[in-house]
Amino acid sequence: MKKNPPLPTTPAISTEAKSLALATLLDEKQGEDIVLLDVTGICPIAENIIVVTGRGQRHAQSLADAALALAKERTFVSFGVEGYEAGTWILVDLNDVIIHIFQDEMRRFYNIEGLWAEGRRVDAPAGVKREE
Repeated sequence: MKKNPPLPTTPAISTEAKSLALATLLDEKQGEDIVLLDVTGICPIAENIIVVTGRGQRHAQSLADAALALAKERTFVSFGVEGYEAGTWILVDLNDVIIHIFQDEMRRFYNIEGLWAEGRRVDAPAGVKREE
């Protein structure tokens, strides 16, 4: 019986390129107020954080689904998803990139951007809407 090779623990794509691909996808899926933060050396569990707002539970879930589909397609390491059922704050852990998908009220309440204010904002690709 042939065994499957283990999943790589080091991404084959740079963290920034991975984050930009994910942000572009979230924008294409009409995610709102997309913010990319480089938290290398600040956050012990990730190098980049993406924060995006969904317009409701189903939209937030579809954003998470799209991110997970891209991760599977490009064989990004994925450690799981939290909060999918409720859809008010969905966390997608893609190893070096963590995506926070919020509904508007929860995003303002938790203020992830403020929590990681020491992080450097990464320039979004052309067309990606950004919160200023």
